[in-house]
Amino acid sequence: MKLVVLTGAGISAESGVSTFRDPDGVWMKMDPMKLATPEAFAADPALVHGFYNARRAQLREVEPNAAHRALAQLERKLGNDFMLVTQNVDDLHERGGSRDVVHMHGQLQQAWCRSCDTRISWDEDLSTGTECPNCGSAGRLRPDIVWFGEMPYRMDEILGALDTCDMFVAIGTSGAVYPAAGFVEIAANAGAETLELNLQPSEGTRLFDDFRHGPATGIVPAFVDEILAR
Repeated sequence: MKLVVLTGAGISAESGVSTFRDPDGVWMKMDPMKLATPEAFAADPALVHGFYNARRAQLREVEPNAAHRALAQLERKLGNDFMLVTQNVDDLHERGGSRDVVHMHGQLQQAWCRSCDTRISWDEDLSTGTECPNCGSAGRLRPDIVWFGEMPYRMDEILGALDTCDMFVAIGTSGAVYPAAGFVEIAANAGAETLELNLQPSEGTRLFDDFRHGPATGIVPAFVDEILAR
């Protein structure tokens, strides 16, 4: 079985990571156009750095949960027949044991130097004066996050996997953010079985063959147990 899993904010929410699009989410309290666009960074890089520094600090206070660990177990079993794609910029999948995670929206613990085009592991604060350890340029590092208006990473790999998978599963996603919201239709059109695992119905629930709703820490391990028992 070839399996593609897409995860969103809902899988990390139970670990204490703030969501973005829920009624009490980050974008209900803050203007994303002032924090998550190239134009916002150009206009006020200190403000943008401060926002992502706070998110990076929050990430140090949380731990992976049973859903993260269950998906790592599935990866170990299926090997190259398994692709884990996440919209999340946290590292909870990796800390939960996953070895090959496609971060389509970038990673909070990476910086991107706009001078030398190098991506660097980064766990500390960034500022307008931070020097790139690769080329020495000051003030040219930005969070390695895919902002509004930018192309998600590794799309060719993701689309290729969706075209050839036997099953597509979306976990903890809103079904509102494209291109990820369209993955279910791509997989279904290629003949794959589709399943939504979410706390509650998403905007795209009707597009799936099947759905199960409840906390990720319960329904994801149960799903993994079913797959491993096949």
